[in-house]
Amino acid sequence: MQPLSLAFSGWFFALFSAAALVIGISLIGWLYRAGKLSARYLEGHLWNDLLLALIWNLGLAGGVGVILRQTWGRYLLALFCWIMIALVVLSAANRLWALREVCRENPAANWTRAISGALVLLLPVLALCGATIMTLTNEAAWRAFVGG
Repeated sequence: MQPLSLAFSGWFFALFSAAALVIGISLIGWLYRAGKLSARYLEGHLWNDLLLALIWNLGLAGGVGVILRQTWGRYLLALFCWIMIALVVLSAANRLWALREVCRENPAANWTRAISGALVLLLPVLALCGATIMTLTNEAAWRAFVGG
């Protein structure tokens, strides 16, 4: 697999994380205006939302750090990529497990469509995050960050 450019990795994850944060803040604002925010947080979603905001801030900071060639940015972006890999794998497994539970009551579930849907999300994230981790940990990236 060919490594990505550091500029692409930094800008992509900085912009993608910033967009995710803006969308998340917009959704919270919409829930607040609709009067559904307090009910959502009473159901225990506060910690989920705060953790997701922390993860996206980690991606934003890591992306900016890579753009600025700061050593800490390399580590933050690699950590963000590992977290994203874990989250999408766990999310896909959770959705397939939920389908398995539904199949006990309704055996006509479409497993081909469910697995295809999981792979459509899983494969691009695994490929992009894996390539980014490989890019950030190779010798050329190390030299770019230390200025040599």
